[in-house]
Amino acid sequence: MRIGVDAMGGDYAPLEAVKGASLAASALVGVELVLFGSKSAIEEVCVAEGIDSTQFEIVDTPDVIEMAEHPVKALVSKPNSSIAQGFLHLAQHKIDAFLSAGNTGAMLVGSIQYLKLVDGCDRPCLTAAIPRPDNRPGLLLDVGANADCKPEHLEKFALLGTLLYSMMYKVESPKIGLLNIGEESEKGNLLTKATHQLLSQTQGIQFVGNVEGRDIFGDHADVVVCDGFSGNVIIKLCEGIYYRLVKRGVQDDYLDQFNFKHYGGSMVLGVNAPVIVGHGITKAETFVKMIELAQETVQSQLTSKIQKAMSRFIASQAETATQS
Repeated sequence: MRIGVDAMGGDYAPLEAVKGASLAASALVGVELVLFGSKSAIEEVCVAEGIDSTQFEIVDTPDVIEMAEHPVKALVSKPNSSIAQGFLHLAQHKIDAFLSAGNTGAMLVGSIQYLKLVDGCDRPCLTAAIPRPDNRPGLLLDVGANADCKPEHLEKFALLGTLLYSMMYKVESPKIGLLNIGEESEKGNLLTKATHQLLSQTQGIQFVGNVEGRDIFGDHADVVVCDGFSGNVIIKLCEGIYYRLVKRGVQDDYLDQFNFKHYGGSMVLGVNAPVIVGHGITKAETFVKMIELAQETVQSQLTSKIQKAMSRFIASQAETATQS
């Protein structure tokens, strides 16, 4: 198995990416790491940190897509960037997965341009783990890829979330909830009302109804579906509360679960290969978590399962349309 790492992505690149790759190379069996970035900069880090650079393959990429750059323009103008070359290698099956803590927009655009969406998926989505007291996190999606959604998009997210949660936590039929401002089916805006009706009829998921914000951290639903605007606000709010409580000296095992370093990155679901996006402030130990997640995703053949599930979904929709 070959996993690609964007060594130039993140606020602490390439130092933390290279350190994380070295730790993962030593710990993971059967994983070959391919680092994309400036070869001289990567080797300089290896010398300074006493890292054996022969632990991984280095693909020399002279260009870097910075955090603030426009995703589409950057991918077009910088075909030799670490992100563009990482996606090219993934599309050509030279690596089995690709991860980066760099420009999230470029990672999303690159996922679509180089890998294409799975048949039946209209948009990709990002995922985030939500801590719960029972030590088995919940899953929230979308958390930032799609600020505006239609009910059909949220239906696909529910299907994708079901498959991902089953892979990660070995739950055969996870409970799917819809984020809303009330438990009743008639509550909410036009999007949530229409989505509730749609999910109630969707085959292949265990829909348990609406979930209010205060219930996200409970056991009412394993997977909570929402538009990317709402999801991103939720995870940023959790992040802000966590850091402020830590600064005030609060220590608690449950609170510590809100530290993103325990989860690695967010998977980009709905594209034809495993892609993982990390936080810009990711450091070495979190890069290891990202690489471990990539390994698990490849081993579980999640992409293939998503492709097959969406094919069945399309077929069932066509059959329903014919019958009606």
